[in-house]
Amino acid sequence: MTSSVTKQRRRLCACVAYVYGSDFLERVVGSSMLKHVFLTGPPGVGKTTLVQKACEALSSSGVGVEGFYTEEVREGGRRVGFDVVTLAGERGLLSRIRGGAAASHSKHTVGPYAVDLPSFERVALPLFRNLRSAGSSSTKVFVIDEIGKMELFSQSFVRAVSQTLDSPCVILGTIPVPKGRPLGLVEEVRSRRDVKVFHVSKENRDALLPDILAALQECLQHSAA
Repeated sequence: MTSSVTKQRRRLCACVAYVYGSDFLERVVGSSMLKHVFLTGPPGVGKTTLVQKACEALSSSGVGVEGFYTEEVREGGRRVGFDVVTLAGERGLLSRIRGGAAASHSKHTVGPYAVDLPSFERVALPLFRNLRSAGSSSTKVFVIDEIGKMELFSQSFVRAVSQTLDSPCVILGTIPVPKGRPLGLVEEVRSRRDVKVFHVSKENRDALLPDILAALQECLQHSAA
């Protein structure tokens, strides 16, 4: 029953934001406590690069950071897929162009890519479990790059992200721009009042880092309160 009510509230908030603008509830109800920061923008615009730079700045300031990012894989100058890479350096296959040996057994596809779901879950899911463990108190910011079509094939990942969004931990993440059929979890993130979304473009990407760090600092202050 509670889950049903929560879903209805989220749908209502999304509808209000669509009709009246994303900042309508903020203007009417007042300022909410910022908890998470997400970047959005077209593929290849530099979202992951900004995430990595933000992580470097946070770590150098003594802020505990964990999580993962996705990295493009190229062979002979041609993109052949993506890997999932933890901030500690562990790497796993996320997707490869269909027809190759690495993707021959996958039933999940996005465009020309076959998604290796077991490989992704093997690398990404333990990070969420570690975050919830008693010994993870040093982690202040958790990186999720990204919440996209490939990753969302994993229902375990969807549940883990939803739980983390409602946890005290601050998330620095990335989401794709709206295109085609809406992705439920992505739209939930986009419509949450405790999430700040930065739109990354070629024109603003070189100037966004200070704003991203300032928003993360605000999140950290709220989480410590």
